[in-house]
Amino acid sequence: MEKKIYLAGGCFWGTERLMSLVPGVVSTRVGYANSRVAEPDYRLVCTGATGAAEAVEVVYDADRIGLTDLLYLYFRSIDPVALNRQGNDVGTQYRTGIYYVDPEDAPVIEAFVATVARRYSRPLAVEVGPLQNFYPAEEYHQDYLSKNPGGYCHVDRSLFYEARNLHPRLTDAKAELRKLLTPLQWEVTQNAATEPPFNNEYDEEFRPGIYVDIVDGTPLFISTRKYNSGCGWPAFTRPISEDLITEHEDTSFGRIRTEVRAAASGSHLGHVFPDGPVEEGGLRYCINSASLRFIPAADMEAEGYGDYLQMLEE
Repeated sequence: MEKKIYLAGGCFWGTERLMSLVPGVVSTRVGYANSRVAEPDYRLVCTGATGAAEAVEVVYDADRIGLTDLLYLYFRSIDPVALNRQGNDVGTQYRTGIYYVDPEDAPVIEAFVATVARRYSRPLAVEVGPLQNFYPAEEYHQDYLSKNPGGYCHVDRSLFYEARNLHPRLTDAKAELRKLLTPLQWEVTQNAATEPPFNNEYDEEFRPGIYVDIVDGTPLFISTRKYNSGCGWPAFTRPISEDLITEHEDTSFGRIRTEVRAAASGSHLGHVFPDGPVEEGGLRYCINSASLRFIPAADMEAEGYGDYLQMLEE
C-alpha cells in the first residue's frame, strides 16, 4: 500500500536524496509546504514572505518500510532543537517539520516525536501537523544531488549508506510482534512513547472488566481500581498484583519520575505518581491505553479470564 509523508529538514536537496535511497520509498519530490502564497517560486520562498517550508514529498510502500523507520532516519539527519536553521541554512523556510495527509498517522508521529523528546532537555523545534498545501519546486531542484553529486548538502553523507541499508533491525520475535501491534502500540510499548492525553481508547472506559497487556495478554489492571483522575489517560489505584509490574527511574524531560513496565513482557505501560486517592493508598498508575487491551466482564470467561470475575465484586 502506497502512502505519503512530507518532511521538512532544512535544505530540501539533502533530505530528498536521503529519503530517495531508502528501500521501499517509491518516489520523492521537493517543494514548498504550507505556503500562504499560491504557487510560490524559490526566490519568493527565500524572502520568508510565504511562510512555506522547504519539504520533501515521500511516497513509500507501507508493506516494505514503515513510517517510524522513515522518521528514525529523518531525526538522524536533523538537529531537532534548532529553530529555523539546519547546517549553514538560516530562515523560516529551513525549519523542521513533519506534515501528514492521513489523520491516522498523527498519533504515530506524535508518539515517535515524544520518544525523541525524552532525549533532550530543550523542547524540540519540529512542527507536526496536517499538510495544508504542497507546491513542487522548480525542475532544477528535483533530484539535485543525483544530478550534482558534489553539490551542497547539510546532511551527513554517511547517512546515505545507512539509508540504502535501512531495514527494520529486529529479531524474528520482535518482527512478528511488530506485525501484531499497531504503529502506536509499538511505539508506546517498545519505545516508551506517550500517546496523546484525552484522545485515547480507554481514558473514559469505565465498564466492568479487566485490562491485559496488549503484548502477551497478562492481566494487569481491573476496572474496580480504575478512576477518573482527569489526567487524560487511564488511571488506576494499583495493579492486580505488585508482582505483575516493575518500576524504573525515568529522568527524561528534566524530571524524576517512576516508569511502570509489565514484568512479563517488559512493555512500557506508563508512570506511577503519589497523587492518587488517599483512601486507596495514595498512588495513581497513569497508563497508556495503547499498552492495554480491555476485556468486558461479559467476555472474560470466554477469553480465559474467568478466575478474575470475583475481583469485580470488590
